[in-house]
Amino acid sequence: MVELGDIEARLRALEDLEAIKRLKYRYWRCLDLKQFDALADCFTEDATASYSDGRYRFAGREAIVAFLRDALGPASGSVGFHHGLQPEIELTGLATARGTWALHNYFFNERQNRGVRIAAFYDDEYAKQAGVWRLRHTGYRAVFHEEWRRDEPGRVTRLA
Repeated sequence: MVELGDIEARLRALEDLEAIKRLKYRYWRCLDLKQFDALADCFTEDATASYSDGRYRFAGREAIVAFLRDALGPASGSVGFHHGLQPEIELTGLATARGTWALHNYFFNERQNRGVRIAAFYDDEYAKQAGVWRLRHTGYRAVFHEEWRRDEPGRVTRLA
């Protein structure tokens, strides 16, 4: 017989897993729509990040968001779309978790005449603070990273 406490714990775990998925989806949506103030709320204050196989490392929410705003913000000319899938999330405590996500990222920069496609795996750590899940660490290692000049024959990309 299943005890009520077991059911409550299982329900809480399912709710936590769903909240973590929504957090990661929000992270990518805010990044692609260049909503950097909302993006900042996805991170703990002391979060760390390690992008591009550790090539870009940052400590603290402000440093991470400043980098992303500079690298991908409106002034950069970059337009992108992050597609995350296949979440593998493990709750490691009542307020901690870790996860791995597959990523397909496509972006281009018209001014730089540059296109980029990346397949990677994100490794994340999460912390639940005041009832809200946030990223404590995020970063990815690439499976492949492909770049090209957008004016190569046969390449056409249009903004929506």
